[in-house]
Amino acid sequence: MEKNLQQQPSSCFKVVLYGPESSGKTTLAASLAKHFGVSWVPEFARDYLQNKWDLEKKTCEPSDLIPIAIGQMKLENQAALANDSLLFLDTNLLTTKVYSEVYYGYCEESLKIATQQNTYDLYLLTQIDVPWEADDLRDKPNEREAMFHAFENELIRLNLPYIVISGNIEKRIEIATHVIENCLKLKSLGFQSSDFVQIINRNLTAESVASQLDFFKNGIQKATLMRPAILNDGILSISLQEAKYFQTLFDENKNNLKVKKFVPASGAATRMFKFLTQFVNEFSQKNDTLNHYINKNKARELQVFMVGLEKFPFYESVLQQTQKLYQESIFLNKEQLFFYFIKTMLTNPEFNYVNLPKGVLPFHTKNKIMITPLEEHLNEALDYADSNQRIHVHFTISKEHQSHFENIIQEIVPALEAKHSVYFQIKFSYQNPQTDTLAVTLDKKPYRLKEGALFFRPGGHGALIENLNNLNADFVFIKNIDNVSQNHREIQSLYKKALGGILYTIQTKVFKYLHQLDTEINSKEDLEEIIDFTEKKLNIKLIPEFQFFTKEYKINHLKKLLNRPIRVCGMVKNESEPGGGPFWVKDEQGTISLQIIESSQIDFGLKEQAKIHKRALFFNPVDMVCGIRNFKGSNFDLRDFVDSKSGLIVEKNFGGDTILCYELPGLWNGAMADWITIFVEVPIETFNPVKTVNDLLKPNHQP
Repeated sequence: MEKNLQQQPSSCFKVVLYGPESSGKTTLAASLAKHFGVSWVPEFARDYLQNKWDLEKKTCEPSDLIPIAIGQMKLENQAALANDSLLFLDTNLLTTKVYSEVYYGYCEESLKIATQQNTYDLYLLTQIDVPWEADDLRDKPNEREAMFHAFENELIRLNLPYIVISGNIEKRIEIATHVIENCLKLKSLGFQSSDFVQIINRNLTAESVASQLDFFKNGIQKATLMRPAILNDGILSISLQEAKYFQTLFDENKNNLKVKKFVPASGAATRMFKFLTQFVNEFSQKNDTLNHYINKNKARELQVFMVGLEKFPFYESVLQQTQKLYQESIFLNKEQLFFYFIKTMLTNPEFNYVNLPKGVLPFHTKNKIMITPLEEHLNEALDYADSNQRIHVHFTISKEHQSHFENIIQEIVPALEAKHSVYFQIKFSYQNPQTDTLAVTLDKKPYRLKEGALFFRPGGHGALIENLNNLNADFVFIKNIDNVSQNHREIQSLYKKALGGILYTIQTKVFKYLHQLDTEINSKEDLEEIIDFTEKKLNIKLIPEFQFFTKEYKINHLKKLLNRPIRVCGMVKNESEPGGGPFWVKDEQGTISLQIIESSQIDFGLKEQAKIHKRALFFNPVDMVCGIRNFKGSNFDLRDFVDSKSGLIVEKNFGGDTILCYELPGLWNGAMADWITIFVEVPIETFNPVKTVNDLLKPNHQP
């Protein structure tokens, strides 16, 4: 490698404007340098070749390439020595290499070596979506696309960090500025060039990554519980007569609303069959007996599964397939048949239950026909989610499983539509990769895959606030995919609609008061009425200083408190189910509000907090109906109402390594922390989750 092609050591952050001729590199380089108040390095070849043309009327020849490369490197090194922060380069030696290979079919070895050894923090690859500008030197106006691909392929081949920049000059400056600002911050956090592109291509910001790293380093602040929410102190109790009143109110008004049913359904059934997977992996048919295994491992779940085997909806079909696969099973003992039955159910391609989402598994049977949770949710939607004979249902799923959902829908929906004279509009969405979170090692350093890339994991249930945020609806009913039953449909429908009627009542009043606050409060009594409603009906505790505010300040404060999304949550008494519950909670500013708090958010080392948790009687919301539009008819940006400090740090195993992962604030709790929240007691019959396969043996899941 020629010494004159070597890059001199420099601490500045180097950004290369890179791409084919007439793609806007020079304009962008000059504009970015002006924006950041730094210098930029022009293209040496332009003056060199223009001078040659002016003197000799000749264009570039192979003998010109090394002088051009040396001249370009000299300009770069001079500028880098005079700059210790940020430097923009209109081009670099890689451009010369690409032109050499495209035009002449070869490249000097010294130039090849230089392009591999010289390093840059970021390449901005300029698209060809700007008009071609002819001059004395440009000569391939009809080969722009091929040239663009030649430039990009070289970046890919050398595994260099690059971002494609397109659009008009204003858009290019906006995008490039955002990218560079984030790269500079990421570099200050210790990330390397390849990381910049990985993070930016996920639409993550340096601030969000820094925040996650801070959570790992310093932990996440625990909630401060004041007392559990109980009946008449945070939880509304309604009689059967009142429930029917609110049901009627909802039915009378639903055709004036756009109603949607939102079902989180992306979770795989892996945990549902965890104890069975463990059994198949550990049980030795040669050296063990079933009773010995159960006693040795205290495998009560396995015992329950075995006793109730014939009651599972999939029993007959799995048994038949097992007997086909293991024809000798008719000669095997009961224990061996049981082992092969589980193995077939979990991993045979005909079933493969352990790798499928819960939504497409058989949960129930009716007239000897297996019914999935997906089908149960569509049947439920007929009871309460129709508006003007249209039923909108939205499932959040994993993209790789979409065909399973679509196959079931194609099979059952036409018959449902014909029978009930309705039209289903069913849509899917996936978790936004932008909500994925960084994983770290136990010493809090970013965890890297074998090839060196950062490892991001899905951010958990709370990531679905993004999906909910994209819905176009007045009211949204939310319930998890596994919370279904084939019994008690009438009572479930009654209380679903009752929650909708309560939301309608609350929202109507809130909108009325917001219109008043937004126009004119005519009397002290009007203001007192709004204050009374806010405190007594919405459970919003006004700060003590409120009484000393001026009238104008009180109005603005009330507008802020009332102009928020509303959720009405169906709550059941906790019957030893794992999970969180409703509490009165105090935040850092001293504001007390109703929140759903998970056990992991509680500091059990503080005796008083542990006592408050022990007194809790109710479980997480089992049903929820949400009002996501404001009083002017526009959708709220639900991301504005998330408590970003209420996520979780969890320990996971990945490829044999123990890693720490950050889970976003849960959809029920932190993701909706700043909503107006109404908790309503509902009957236990509305709560039928399937967390483990044995839950399917409970009465509400049996015919």
